[in-house]
Amino acid sequence: MSAMKAIKVFRDLLSFLTIIPVGGKEDFIFTTAQNMYLFPLVGGLIGLLAGLYFIAANAIVGFLLSLAGAYVAFPVGLLATLIPAAMTVAFLLVLTGLQHFDGLIDLGNAVGIRNLHDRKMKAHEWTVTYGGAILALIVEASAVAGLLFVVLGSMNLWLVFSAVVLAELSAKLAMVTIVWIGKPSHKGLGSIFLAKAKKKQNIIAYALSALIVYPVFYFTGYPILGLAAVALVYVSVPVAFLMNHVSNRVFGGVSGDMIGATNEVARAITLILFASVLLVMAL
Repeated sequence: MSAMKAIKVFRDLLSFLTIIPVGGKEDFIFTTAQNMYLFPLVGGLIGLLAGLYFIAANAIVGFLLSLAGAYVAFPVGLLATLIPAAMTVAFLLVLTGLQHFDGLIDLGNAVGIRNLHDRKMKAHEWTVTYGGAILALIVEASAVAGLLFVVLGSMNLWLVFSAVVLAELSAKLAMVTIVWIGKPSHKGLGSIFLAKAKKKQNIIAYALSALIVYPVFYFTGYPILGLAAVALVYVSVPVAFLMNHVSNRVFGGVSGDMIGATNEVARAITLILFASVLLVMAL
């Protein structure tokens, strides 16, 4: 791959997965689908930005709460960890343009409807049902809770930074996996990916994820936890298989919405499991 082509591919991946204005061309969807095995590279970048955002939010929120605590009595310690965690998950949702979050809502909208055709139609409507709102709330609240317990279990900002990178790598690897194993539910964005991204090159995504996540933990001072992180990044694989099963039951195949929903679910589960690892190590 030439340098110019590599730059175009990375720019198109950024255009699809984030709202960063890098000027992607009209064919960026096809380029993205053909190079989906590089999703972990963008996931690592997203995680890096979100991890740095958490560190900045933690400093700013902590300072503001300490000032306010001098005048008003409230649980400064809890809020100083909860608010940055919630802000970081919100940052991730905004940075990715809410497109994966939208897929989560569409899945919730469709669950419970008996007819397959009606489920597909409901998923494409610009509405939010109670089911969609509840599912989105549960998943994102789980991600916030997972990150919160990582903070409480480590009390080290750089370990939390590493955990955020891990979660985004896992989320992107889950997307690669569900596209690789799934069948399209209908013609649309999802079917483009399922048609273009079923390549043996996808195995590169699994190697990239490990090659990115371990150095992050190593250079932040946690080489042993880095080994656990390598194992946890592959939790995305059973998550993708589970989401593929759900997608087949709800939509008769994998749609673009389900690819996005898989991203959100994998992130939340990875954060919760990493927090659990920290808890076990503390016992």
